[in-house]
Amino acid sequence: MTKEDILNELQKIASSPKAQLQKYLGAGKKVIGCVPVYTPEELIHSMGLVPMGLWGADIQIKDAKKFFPAFICSIMQSVLELGMKGSYKGLSAIVVPSLCDSLKCIGQNWKYAVPEIPFIPMTYPQNRVADFGITFTEKGYLIVIKELERICGVKFDEESLKKSIEIYNTHNELMREFSNLAAETEITPRQRSAVFKSALFMLKEEHNALMRELNDALTAEKQNGKTVQTDKIRVVTSGILADNGALLKILEDNNIIIAGDDVAAESRQYRTDCCTQSPPLRALAEKFAHMDCCSVLYDADKKRADLITDLAADRKADGVIVMQTKFCDPEEFDYVIIKEACAAKKIPHIIVEIDRQMTNYDQARTIIQSFAEMCR
Repeated sequence: MTKEDILNELQKIASSPKAQLQKYLGAGKKVIGCVPVYTPEELIHSMGLVPMGLWGADIQIKDAKKFFPAFICSIMQSVLELGMKGSYKGLSAIVVPSLCDSLKCIGQNWKYAVPEIPFIPMTYPQNRVADFGITFTEKGYLIVIKELERICGVKFDEESLKKSIEIYNTHNELMREFSNLAAETEITPRQRSAVFKSALFMLKEEHNALMRELNDALTAEKQNGKTVQTDKIRVVTSGILADNGALLKILEDNNIIIAGDDVAAESRQYRTDCCTQSPPLRALAEKFAHMDCCSVLYDADKKRADLITDLAADRKADGVIVMQTKFCDPEEFDYVIIKEACAAKKIPHIIVEIDRQMTNYDQARTIIQSFAEMCR
């Protein structure tokens, strides 16, 4: 397949998750919805199930407002809205982590709003690094295993988990490689987003096969001197989500490419590999302990701000764009520190507020146009 063929295939999958769901169901597989972020996909995958990301969609919220106030994360609202509308019909269950106040609420509301799809909680500790925190996480995984065995009629074994960990570690490596190559070759913001988004809806071994081909094609382009145009404005993006096509097109209209990201739905989930030397279930708990620099993970030192500025320097970015999910308290708290860090290192930055219900992007367009002029 050519680079264009692969990108078109990934774009098709990214824009039609329901078709992917039907594909797996048609093949006789059981699919588990994974609500963001850091749901233990390796665990689900090892039991012969298909983990599929539930990150909501850009829709108007109506029915979910019966359960949520208006001032709550629109990602969670749209997940519940889609569940109530039957868009997730066919899922055997959903797994919801407990990493922010909105996530702690959705599970109980889901049980009443979408009773036909069982809800499985994954309770993570705030103090995840200490040995007792790792043990707590491991015991949380055992609860998820027990529920998946009961609901889906499958069995867990650690040897299968070991194999799944290897597949996911390989996927992490391929996605990190793609992020590096995308910063140096002709990949548009919308194409880059499709690559990351498609991974949410595919078995990782299937995504790995396409990513190997894509990375090989981009490497060949780079070796042949077909690198990114020098007149492009290079930015680092940060936030929970950055997948809105209209917003990404505004970046393209202003000659902006994404040189790197700190986005929860993109590179954040691929930073940390699972150790293959520890017992598999313990290794998965240790992986969570080693994750860092994220708004929903406790970090007294707030190292995320330095990660963003260091990434901007490493990728030779002209600036930073914070994609602020409206009403996301953890992200809003972190923004103050990110702003100060960018100012201290004289890195131009802007904040663009986004919402799953947005239909008008005029304000965002004006902010980005002004930012582009400033960077030039």
